[in-house]
Amino acid sequence: MSIRLCLNFSSHAPGYISGMLALYRIRHVGAGACPRLQDMQLTPTCAPALLGIVILLLCHLSECLQMTVRPDKDVTVTVSSSLLLSLEQCSVCNVSGGENDTQKMCDTSLELVPDEDVTLLFNCTEPVQSAFAIQIYRKIECSKDSCSPATGAAQPSLFQEFNRTLVWGLSVPDKTVLSLDFPAEGLKEMTESGLCQDGYQYTVNMISTNGGVGSKTYCRNGSVTHLDIPSQTTVSLQVHNGREVGSSIFTATAKPMKKQSRMILVTPEPNSIVIIRTDSKAKECNMCVGSTCKSSQLEVTSATSVDFTCSQDVYKVEINRHIDCSKISCSGNIVQMESSLLLDFNRTFTWDLKGPPGRSFQLDFPLSGMRQIPPSKTCPDNHTYTITTYQRTGAATIGVFCQGDTVTTVQVLFKGRVSLEVPGNQKLEPLEFNVTVGPEIKMLAVLKVDLPRGVSDTDFLSANFPKDFPDDSVMRWDFKVPGRHNYTVNFLNYTDPLCKKLGPSEQDPNEVKLEYRKEGEVVDIKSTLMDPQPRHSQGSFSMTLFNCMVNNTKPGLSLNFRVSVMRSSHPVVCAVSSPEDEGLIFNIENSGFDPDCEMSEDSVVQEKITILPGTKANLSFLDCSNKDLRLTASKAIGCQSLDLCSASGTLTVPEMPACLRVPLQSFTWHLNIPTYSTVDLFPPKGSLRQSLPGQDCDGSLSFHLAEGDGSSIGYFCSDGIIRKVQVQSNVSITATAKDLHREEPFLNVSFSEEISESIIYTVQPKMGYPNLLATPSWPDGMTPLSTVSWIVILPRNLQAELLFTNISQPKCGQRHTHIKVLTLDSPEEILSLKEDEEAVDKLIVPESFYLNLSNCMPEEGTFRVLSRVTLQKTSKLFLGGIVGAVGAVLLLMLIVLPVICFMLRKKKRTMVSEASIYMGKQSNLNPGHGVFAKSRSDNDSHVYTSIEDTMVYGHLLREPGYLNVVQDHFEGAPVDSYRTFMALPDGSPEITETPADDVPDIDHEKDKYRPFLDTSSSFMPSRPRTPIDRQDSMGFMDRRMVDTELCTFKSIGDINNIRLSGSDQISDPAHLTDADG
Repeated sequence: MSIRLCLNFSSHAPGYISGMLALYRIRHVGAGACPRLQDMQLTPTCAPALLGIVILLLCHLSECLQMTVRPDKDVTVTVSSSLLLSLEQCSVCNVSGGENDTQKMCDTSLELVPDEDVTLLFNCTEPVQSAFAIQIYRKIECSKDSCSPATGAAQPSLFQEFNRTLVWGLSVPDKTVLSLDFPAEGLKEMTESGLCQDGYQYTVNMISTNGGVGSKTYCRNGSVTHLDIPSQTTVSLQVHNGREVGSSIFTATAKPMKKQSRMILVTPEPNSIVIIRTDSKAKECNMCVGSTCKSSQLEVTSATSVDFTCSQDVYKVEINRHIDCSKISCSGNIVQMESSLLLDFNRTFTWDLKGPPGRSFQLDFPLSGMRQIPPSKTCPDNHTYTITTYQRTGAATIGVFCQGDTVTTVQVLFKGRVSLEVPGNQKLEPLEFNVTVGPEIKMLAVLKVDLPRGVSDTDFLSANFPKDFPDDSVMRWDFKVPGRHNYTVNFLNYTDPLCKKLGPSEQDPNEVKLEYRKEGEVVDIKSTLMDPQPRHSQGSFSMTLFNCMVNNTKPGLSLNFRVSVMRSSHPVVCAVSSPEDEGLIFNIENSGFDPDCEMSEDSVVQEKITILPGTKANLSFLDCSNKDLRLTASKAIGCQSLDLCSASGTLTVPEMPACLRVPLQSFTWHLNIPTYSTVDLFPPKGSLRQSLPGQDCDGSLSFHLAEGDGSSIGYFCSDGIIRKVQVQSNVSITATAKDLHREEPFLNVSFSEEISESIIYTVQPKMGYPNLLATPSWPDGMTPLSTVSWIVILPRNLQAELLFTNISQPKCGQRHTHIKVLTLDSPEEILSLKEDEEAVDKLIVPESFYLNLSNCMPEEGTFRVLSRVTLQKTSKLFLGGIVGAVGAVLLLMLIVLPVICFMLRKKKRTMVSEASIYMGKQSNLNPGHGVFAKSRSDNDSHVYTSIEDTMVYGHLLREPGYLNVVQDHFEGAPVDSYRTFMALPDGSPEITETPADDVPDIDHEKDKYRPFLDTSSSFMPSRPRTPIDRQDSMGFMDRRMVDTELCTFKSIGDINNIRLSGSDQISDPAHLTDADG
């Protein structure tokens, strides 16, 4: 074999053509053959030359190859193009012959002559080696004991650079077994979809005696080295280009088929019969039970051992069962469970059904439906169903069906059979039929059909097709057409019979006719086979076929028709593009509320469509309303560092495509923050509210916040107490509304430095409002090892009652949970609790504070907290605190003073005490001042040896000095306010006046004396005739009663008040004014 590559004549093509013409003139001088190009005509002499010139000219436009080969003797070699290209694009030419032979043969496929040198010229726009395939066929004839030739020979060097298929056709006589032996490396059986990776693939096709074809595929390097085949066989070997093959692929031998005998235990199922039949051509094959043998048919009703004298190919097995239907129900359903009974035999499962007289039996296919096919075809899964009816005129085949299509119900009159054919070695996958008693019908059968949505074509056949429809019989098809669809009936193939002429006594005309009835209509539309059938009609309908009494001199009635369905409305078209720089992602989903709604992307029906940034899509919506579609969109926002981030921004919904007239139901912003930073979210106006029990977000607009890992923070809406939310991670914000197109800007966004907590809420509680603070994603628990804080800002002169209404603590595996409360101005913790400590229900916080929660790594349970903040006025609580403090001090005095007095009785010592007494509107007096005269207090006349308890204080009321003091006190100038001594920094005294109207809930009247505590609210019994002064208040203490030995007055000076504690300091008047106001 010689190979020559074609030259490229692209720059010399005209000269090359002239040279070819000159050569042509020399060869054909005297023959009158085309001396000049302009004189050439398409004569039998000139045509080969012109074709050769065109082929050679194409070589400079495409790839070409010229080679010479010589096939072996008795070998048929076919060279053909493996691509679907025209002759001008890809061809092979036979340019061989003698010196004077100028015939050129060019085609897409050539068959080479064996044992002769052939020069081939390949020309193709594609690479030649991949554009052409070579088939090399050899025939092997076998007798009963040998084959000729005995080897599957090959020609290794022939077309080695091409893809080759080596085929050997082996023929053997009947009752002869063909044996094939392969090389030592053996073969490995593959599945139908498997491919051999090394480029060598064997295929063995076996043709059985009954015409069936079996195929097996093998690859090299396996355990199969020997095959016995009892039939005609074709062996092929596909070799990829460049692969080498040996001169001998296999060896073939033949030997007579031995009489096979196989004993099989046949066990029928309950209420069933196994019928075994022998192929009529295999007369020597028998079925033996014991010593009794049968050659044609054997029935088995119970477990029986059967000896088969031939292979399973010559036997057919029928497994039959009877189902009887009464007037109410049938005795069972048509279902055949998988079993290993005669698995390698060709099997037919049959069910004989019988209904009540005049009634039908009904077959329902509830799962996948059935598809009617012509009897000449087989089903893809090799499971073929046949429904037959038995009438007085004989048996009629209603139809042959496969699983999965539009026929949902078949009603058969009185008596019939359902059969399922399964080939040998095929796993049984039956379809379950529901068998019930059907209605009364006066026709062979009724087929109910559910036509599919969209565009479809479904074919149907009359009974016995392609044979004659039974005489004087009726058959009906009930079609359910989807809404908003049009249907058209087309007759593909039919035969119109010759009807017998009836006598004058017959009233009905003897003719073939059709009747159409629409759902809900009474009037039937009658037509013949030649009349136009319904076109572009709507609504469900039925079609009834009536046959006549046929004259048997001509073919009878047969009908093959098609029902085509298409949508009746026009789609709404929209071209949507998402620019790359905007980063928008659109998602459109069919909600499935309306089955008529059909959504397509680039003419492909989809249930969900996603349009990514930088892409375009042509959308169409057919019979879809706004409630049928759900439109959502999203956008990613982020920056690389805080320096590059804008100070703040506003989240707004971009404009949607104008043609997309679907309300935008949600929009999601994905905020990607830089490392070591925080995203701050706050509303443009007002505040946010977390959706919680009793405070659900039931308005038109709501937000869902989630961290970058998908952990939910919660749902939020407007009109709440949350001023700002800070998150230390990427955040997704999903806004949901009925129509987001109409909403204003949603949130302001800024980026700041990293915070220590996972989330921080800044809240400002409201007076008289249920201020709830809940952990993120309430009622779900906090994320493990996360922290959350609330900065609670209180108004001036208001304090907070913090109530923990719901606390759920987990079992911690690592670390602890913490609940901490501290004020903003103090690092001291007011509250600190762990998960194993007893919780505090209520806490009073006097000013703005932090509430911090930290989660552990839980082993069980979750950590979640729900608290409520209630604002209270500080003034009311301040007054109540004073009353409580005074009461506690008085109680302590009543207990301690008797003890002190008792101990002082036993002591006699002189104590000189100095007392500083502040006199209002007078000068300061120090102890020892000359104004005070010598009195009884300077001697020991006031010391008693014993004291009568009843007279401890009573005698003092009769002392003249004390009476004068009391009288002077009431006769002095009236005082309308309580005056407290507060020294100035420079040491000079100052009078600080606190008006009575600053005390909450106490009316002020000028020039009227008011005690510190009203007598009705004090612990002292009321004394209406005794004047009550400040010293009578339980919060008042006279210093003169401190340093005396017997608790008597030391002198008769003015009363000096003593402040009990520093906690009752009067607040800033400005604060009180703000609180009251």
